[in-house]
Amino acid sequence: MRHFLRLVFAVGLAATLASTCALAQSWPSKPIRLIVPFSAGGANDLMARAAAEGAAKALGQPVLVENKPGGSTTLGADLVARSAPDGYTFLISAASVISNSMIKKTMPYKDTDLVPVAMIGLAPSVVLVPANAPYNTLKEFIAASQKGQGFHWATAGTGSTPHFVAGVLQTRYGAKLDIVPYKSGAESITAVLSSQVEATSEASIVVLPFLRSGKLKALADTWTTRISAYPELSTASEQGFDELRIAHWAGIHAPQGTPDAILDKMSAAVDSAMKTPAIAERLKGLGIEPIGGSRASFVKFVSEERARLGAVVKATGMKDE
Repeated sequence: MRHFLRLVFAVGLAATLASTCALAQSWPSKPIRLIVPFSAGGANDLMARAAAEGAAKALGQPVLVENKPGGSTTLGADLVARSAPDGYTFLISAASVISNSMIKKTMPYKDTDLVPVAMIGLAPSVVLVPANAPYNTLKEFIAASQKGQGFHWATAGTGSTPHFVAGVLQTRYGAKLDIVPYKSGAESITAVLSSQVEATSEASIVVLPFLRSGKLKALADTWTTRISAYPELSTASEQGFDELRIAHWAGIHAPQGTPDAILDKMSAAVDSAMKTPAIAERLKGLGIEPIGGSRASFVKFVSEERARLGAVVKATGMKDE
């Protein structure tokens, strides 16, 4: 009887593997959906559309972008987590996909329901102050914040990228900041422009027009490299703030169970897209750095991002009330 059961199991396993292999070999045979958990027009959406354009050429099938904003990205992420793992529905992921489970009381899906596939690119976050602010570096800004009642810092809500930037400045470097949550990055920038708050941070793609027109002042780029479209701005690391490493990034995640062969094909297609000169230069001109790379490199990035953001959440007690 045991021998018979083992035989049945082996036959079933072989059939499953054969079916999975056949699926991977024929993939893609129809249009692919990229679910963007943000509204159209932002950094995440623009990176998604660039990746879709290049991946479609590499894969020989249309790659369609669908915006599903809501719930701090949980609406779109849950849709993908519940989708069939057949390689036709992917999530355009962001830092909030990593951090939501750390700060939210309840989640509609588990982190393990989504697996990393590919890195698209990133828009460094830029620390912003009013154009007439008397400080020009992060060191001067932090020192000024430590006097009196401190500074008001605008965020795009709990767990947003500006919130994490502020968290690092507070817990690692002693900045005295009072967090003021707004509904969006656009509202935060308006608050700085009108001097309702002393500072915020926002994606390079959003802030470059304000910097070039002289309406706002930038103190630092919070990623590891200078912004290609605005190289005159130094990084936080160059200013001695090595632990301030935050960016508005976009990657691709897939439903758990999607065959590895499909994930590898999708990763290679996105990497090819980010290395296409026309696409890469277009993104750089907007303030976005194309990244690409292997699936393994994105898995490593997500793991490091989870550890880095998790440490900030723990240090600040960040919670979505």
